Amino acid sequence: MADTLVRRFAGWHWAKRGLLLAVMGAIAGLGHAPVDWPILTVLALAVFLAFHRGVPDTRTAAWQGWAFGVGYFAVTLRWIVSPFLVHIETDGWMAPFALIFMAGGAALFWALAGGLAQRLRPNSMTLLAIALVLVEAARGLILTGFPWGLLGHVLIDTQFAHLAAYLGPHALTALVCLAALGLAKAATGALRDGAIIVLLVAGLWPVLAPTYRAAPDDAPMVRLIQPNAPQEQKWDPAFSGIFFDRQLEYTGAGDAPDLIVWPESAIADLLNYATPYFEQMSDAARGAPVIVGMNRRDENLYYNSFVLLGRGGLIDTLYDKQHLVPLGEYFPGGELLASVTGVTQFASSHGGGFSDGATARTMQIPGIGLIRPLICYEGIFAEEITTDVRPRAMVLITNDAWFGKDAGPYQHLAQARLRAIEQGMPMVRVANTGVSAMIDGHGRITGQIALNTAGYLDVPLPDLLDATVYTRFGDIPLLTVMVLLGAGLALQRPRKTS
Repeated sequence: MADTLVRRFAGWHWAKRGLLLAVMGAIAGLGHAPVDWPILTVLALAVFLAFHRGVPDTRTAAWQGWAFGVGYFAVTLRWIVSPFLVHIETDGWMAPFALIFMAGGAALFWALAGGLAQRLRPNSMTLLAIALVLVEAARGLILTGFPWGLLGHVLIDTQFAHLAAYLGPHALTALVCLAALGLAKAATGALRDGAIIVLLVAGLWPVLAPTYRAAPDDAPMVRLIQPNAPQEQKWDPAFSGIFFDRQLEYTGAGDAPDLIVWPESAIADLLNYATPYFEQMSDAARGAPVIVGMNRRDENLYYNSFVLLGRGGLIDTLYDKQHLVPLGEYFPGGELLASVTGVTQFASSHGGGFSDGATARTMQIPGIGLIRPLICYEGIFAEEITTDVRPRAMVLITNDAWFGKDAGPYQHLAQARLRAIEQGMPMVRVANTGVSAMIDGHGRITGQIALNTAGYLDVPLPDLLDATVYTRFGDIPLLTVMVLLGAGLALQRPRKTS
């Protein structure tokens, strides 16, 4: 039955095939937060793999991969329109083009997977599944990387996510592709092989069950501050004082905790002029250290900074963001353009964007210990988190107001949970509009402030778990195995549908 459908599909007009695959890709995107239906991702991906059996040539295989990817990324990355709606009267016209560009561009990686798999071993569903794992890994590295919406992220809210502690985020992508491959094989005639694969995937569920434990009674108490400043008001002088006073009130409420954390760019002024703010914050904190996000200027350079305040409002340590957002925080090629043409408006060295920092990647917090500071976008890069000395916790500050009120904030939160699992390390996550949360080393949320809610929350810092396998070896073991499997399958003779 399935083979008959595959043959019929192969005979359709290319536009009709592309439309169906785009719809299937869109269904696959519903596996991500906040919908969190990973079964839809697996089923839709299984259909895509099965249809690969009927492709006649490399060009068609690449086209089908791109069409499926466009649907998938259009749904997964739908939040990308939100920044253009903050000032809709001037920027709103760019929103649909941003989504088209992002979905179409990201889908090129899936086109590469389809075309390459077809060229190396025609109609091999297995090689296509392997190729998808590899191109998804490449998507997180090429052109500074954008590992958002990886296929494996649909498993973050499941027990399977704990596989990442051993083999990292791309192991989850491999698991999704393996489950889809099993279903595709079973549906297209290889029932025994498909059943074995599906049972193998299902068998990991009980093996990956973690042993949870509550934070000890003497755990440091951390206060999460969420001002809920809408992006259109955040930098407006008429409102910035209101948001500062709100955060100051939350800082001074109740008994003083062991650490207070404000979000990214929590104060509208530059760090260079922040002494009066810091004095008020220190008084409200009553001796507790305060982390706050601010922008700072050093001569002609601007930095997005993570600042630790000590007693008296003095700066103890600061960390400058090192992995910046292309086109959002800096203009790629801006420095080259300035040197070649003299046009300096896009050069960070002339104030045309932020500069990447070179500060230490760890910070000592009194009463807490060593922490790994992270600012917003930096939290999505698993391979950049690990440091030479193991910290007590990760602290991520962010301004998710840019992401709107639907998928973006929840997907960003899900990735923070995955970073905690990979590292076996708790994460303190504080967001301007939410979701602010305390996450333990198993990726479990132990306390949170809801999206678009102003407030504060005192929550104990969970224990640091043992160093994970992933912190020792990173992505190399899994990706090496994927490359070897793919090469072995491509070189195998005779070439059969597999």
